[in-house]
Amino acid sequence: MSVTEAPPRRRSSRPSRRSASSSTFLQGKAITPGMALGPAGRVEELPLPDITERYSAIGPEAENVRLDEAIARAFHQIEKMRDRLVGLPEEGRAEIASLLTVYERMLGPSRLVRQVRERIAGEGLCAEAAVSDVTEELAAQVSRMAEAVARENSAQDADANLRLAGEFEEVGRRLMRNLTGISYRAFSSLPPGSVLVAEQLRPADVAMIDPARIAAVVTQGGGGADHTAILLRALDIPAILAVPNLMAQVQEGEMLVVDGHLGTVTLSPNDTELRLAAEAAQREVREKRAFGRLKRLPAQLQSGEDIELAANLELPAEMPMLLRNGAKGIGLLRSEFLFGEREDLPDEDGQTDAYRAIVQAMDGRPVTIRVLDWGGEKGRACMRRLGLAEQVADGGNPALGLRGVRLLLRVPDVLETQFAAILRAAEPEAGVAIGPVRILLPMVTSADEIVAAREIYDRVVRRLRRKGHTLPDPLPPLGIMIETPAAALTVDTLARHADFMALGTNDLTMYTLAVDRSDSMVADRYSPLHPGVLRLIEAAADSALKARRPISVCGEMASDPRVVALLIGLGLRSFSMNSASLPRVKRLIRTLTLEGCDQLRRQVMLESDPAVIQDLVRQFAT
Repeated sequence: MSVTEAPPRRRSSRPSRRSASSSTFLQGKAITPGMALGPAGRVEELPLPDITERYSAIGPEAENVRLDEAIARAFHQIEKMRDRLVGLPEEGRAEIASLLTVYERMLGPSRLVRQVRERIAGEGLCAEAAVSDVTEELAAQVSRMAEAVARENSAQDADANLRLAGEFEEVGRRLMRNLTGISYRAFSSLPPGSVLVAEQLRPADVAMIDPARIAAVVTQGGGGADHTAILLRALDIPAILAVPNLMAQVQEGEMLVVDGHLGTVTLSPNDTELRLAAEAAQREVREKRAFGRLKRLPAQLQSGEDIELAANLELPAEMPMLLRNGAKGIGLLRSEFLFGEREDLPDEDGQTDAYRAIVQAMDGRPVTIRVLDWGGEKGRACMRRLGLAEQVADGGNPALGLRGVRLLLRVPDVLETQFAAILRAAEPEAGVAIGPVRILLPMVTSADEIVAAREIYDRVVRRLRRKGHTLPDPLPPLGIMIETPAAALTVDTLARHADFMALGTNDLTMYTLAVDRSDSMVADRYSPLHPGVLRLIEAAADSALKARRPISVCGEMASDPRVVALLIGLGLRSFSMNSASLPRVKRLIRTLTLEGCDQLRRQVMLESDPAVIQDLVRQFAT
């Protein structure tokens, strides 16, 4: 197991399970890190009534009037939630606002509303039965799709479909409550400092939480990839979801200690546990303040060299955390989020709006957009749904099949649309650039792929200029992902056609070691610190430097501070990581010298055993 997969856990004075035999400990899924303590505030949702009469007694026209009234009330409720956003931390506003926009779209002229009206008119159903049937069916469809995708080892696509299923369910519940007059729960009655305890917390509920009053959130349901989890992270509230049998074990007003690092809830802690939890929470407050000051400081070695720290972005909802943690740009924007939750391919205008919103939100910081990275095991169910079934690999080894730029060159219209949307998203406003944009090609293995993609790029540029678009000057540079040994060993050749490079260390490790880390039989052989992987990284960095091409690291290796120290020794100066890792990586970087990083490199490159290398890296800067 590599350092990047399981860094050693730092000893802390958090309460130990062995500190008191009388305490009860519950385990859930840690969502937002942080320590909190406070009395339990149980919030239970009034259940929706059963539909006993499915068929209308008043006729389709009257049922449609009832439906229109329920939709109008839902729009009014969403508008009230938007008004509440003003009182929330800035980091959480954009995520909740974007989700409310999704709800509004579903309540508009959408397939959901259209199918409900068809059931009312064609089957004579009452509005409640029609809403219930349609939303359950739509949610079940995308849930089945998520299961199919999960079987194909594409967690990202599966999570996207699960979120879409949750959106259908939430809109359905809102319409049902408005039709039946069953109100939503309120959190305003909870005493300040309470730990909110609920069976399920829905995304719309998060908009009603006041972080100044709620110490932490613990729920019996939910998961790490759903909208609720994303929004709680954005609000930076210590949170644990998916705690089994929670509601049966926690009493109203009972004192709780919530450890959002380990995902544990301590019921009725003793005095020692309370004291240790309070001390840990105070330390975290001081650390957050330090991270806040760190945000304004440069990522610079003590010896004076500048290091560029950017963030990877998978969903627009992660933007506030990225900015809060001081990212100097987006080093890898995964554009798959635009494709995974649709029944058709996103058009040029829609993609332009989505990319431009992100570029504008970065306020002049660079944004690197990777074009669609599907194929092989990635996005197979979505590709079928979007009419790309012919490109779905059904062979015995899809990881070695049609994927990345290979796939895009087989469907050039998809690539042309993405190129056009990115170029339009980077158009200056009133002659002033809105921010530097770069374009990244995935899974490049040879120069001819770059040449073919650049021909399409140049063709799109000419088309847009003929249409009167004022494109940036210079144009957004076209770069490549280095994810295979072939690419890493031929960077000098690829650099003649590519403007910059980004090392995708996850795939590079997999292809170098012939190990799929999702396969439990060989997962222990997956190690980014294997000498073969490190030598490829060093060779790629050296060749890029000689070719005067910028090169960065955007895989998981960039998220471990001590591994970043080794990568600096190997010649890298630019890193893109998950935004949560930014403060800790910057903090360690500011304690390092180039000489120390180079010394670590020399020690590591003399070793042949990944376990020894792992120990050397772990011991560095301790």
